[in-house]
Amino acid sequence: MRRRHLMLSLGALALPPLGAAAQSPLKLVVGFPPGTGPDVLARTLGQQLGEVMKQPVVIDNRAGAGGQIATQAVAKSAADGSTVLLGEVGSIAIAPAAYSKLPYDPARELLPVAEVVRSDFVLVVPAGSPAQDLKGFLAAAKAKSAGDRVNFATFGAGTPGHFGAELLAEQAQLRIEPVHYRATGDAITALVAGDVQAAFVSTALAVPQVKGGKLRALATTAAVRSPLLPDVATFAEAGWPKLDFSAWFALFVPAGTPAAVADQLGRQAVAAVQAPQVRQKLQEAGFTVTGLTRTDTERVVRAETQRWAGIVKASGFKAD
Repeated sequence: MRRRHLMLSLGALALPPLGAAAQSPLKLVVGFPPGTGPDVLARTLGQQLGEVMKQPVVIDNRAGAGGQIATQAVAKSAADGSTVLLGEVGSIAIAPAAYSKLPYDPARELLPVAEVVRSDFVLVVPAGSPAQDLKGFLAAAKAKSAGDRVNFATFGAGTPGHFGAELLAEQAQLRIEPVHYRATGDAITALVAGDVQAAFVSTALAVPQVKGGKLRALATTAAVRSPLLPDVATFAEAGWPKLDFSAWFALFVPAGTPAAVADQLGRQAVAAVQAPQVRQKLQEAGFTVTGLTRTDTERVVRAETQRWAGIVKASGFKAD
């Protein structure tokens, strides 16, 4: 009995310092379905994070409502470090201004841990579109009659692609009609078929469609040209410097999670995405690895929430 007690004590000392929650798998919740860019990010990060933490990481896909379902689930979870959200700009920074009845409050119920990556956006049109470049696209859009609008596909109301289109409309004085799709695949199918005229899609999603000849890229919101699309100019190069938005992804835990747990998770997440093989894989998937500290991530979330609130207000959009 003494020997058994001693072995149990030593085993307890060997547990990772996240506490009791470390005895079971860490749940990493992502608000998008399997096979999408955020899912690829979650699985790549989760595998490496598990190795860093010496703890299994389980990916929990809770797709729908532009990431809001996943965000709500984590916001209402126990604050013990066992459940983590791979959150993004849409459900964290845009939704509070865009929805009057949001079922969670990210500023009050979630604690930022670490920004891990960013993904810029590409303005794309169907391959058969007469618009060969951004200048031609804008000229054709402005030449439309008063009652005619440019149909923009989005991956849901309140998403970055939605308000990216609204931002372009405000900057270039265009008349647009956002067409919201519930699934990424549905929006891409409609765009390829020419049912809609344009969309802002992530670099990760745009690259295979553009290289496959199904879509044409007109400009990217990145600060510099993407190495995956080196022939596509940035909006800044084309004379539109304010079209510089991106989708950032960060880890969040429920508010009330012990600071020591959040700090440790943040350090481990940064270490995971900065591992050479992980960085390379994520870059090849169209992401830019950032790996920001918890303090810097909090600063980013506050600034982005304020910025997108202004964009949403200017668009006049408000959902129940």
